[in-house]
Amino acid sequence: MIDFIKVSKIYEKNVKALVDVSLSIEQGEFVFLVGSSGAGKSTFIKMILKEIKPTSGKVIINNKDLSLIKRRDIPYHRRSIGMVFQDFKLISNLNVYENVSFAMRVVEADEKEIRKRVPVVLSLVGLSDKYKVFPHELSGGEQQRVSLARAMVNNPSILIADEPTGNLDPDTALEIMALLQDINRGGTTVLMATHAKDIVDRMKRRVIAIERGVLLRDEKRGKYE
Repeated sequence: MIDFIKVSKIYEKNVKALVDVSLSIEQGEFVFLVGSSGAGKSTFIKMILKEIKPTSGKVIINNKDLSLIKRRDIPYHRRSIGMVFQDFKLISNLNVYENVSFAMRVVEADEKEIRKRVPVVLSLVGLSDKYKVFPHELSGGEQQRVSLARAMVNNPSILIADEPTGNLDPDTALEIMALLQDINRGGTTVLMATHAKDIVDRMKRRVIAIERGVLLRDEKRGKYE
């Protein structure tokens, strides 16, 4: 599913973002990616999305060596990956239905399929009654639910959540985590980058800890630290 084989990334001025990182994430796993700011988490995620290339080593996603993917095929690769962000990244002048359906229109999905699929994912995140509402009319938790629906609408095999609870209160954060667990139970691989110690310690899932680009820990039922 996700394989890093001796991956290093060195930026200008010899800044080492990742140093000889090797690990595998299997289909259906739920994995926390932890580490301080600047530890290398963002570089790790950008490697998966093929936004940046490794200086050395290989990144293999869904059995495809990303170094062999042609530029024109990168968008197709990214369609297999859903992204959820801390700041939601919703389009302010589109309502909930339009924000979610936008992700399907980008990949040129059939209009009939859009009308069928969008209500399903809105129901999954508990927003069936909010489909005509605009982002500014929603709470932070509801906006993140829309973001989750948009990430899942194209049935990605991998969901990457980058600090998805960072702007939410503790109770709402737990609701979002419950949704992520439901998505994971459906077979989607979930990789969540986070500083939320309480959530990581509570869930006891696999924890990958990176610090200064080095893989410090990889524990099956780990804690934040």
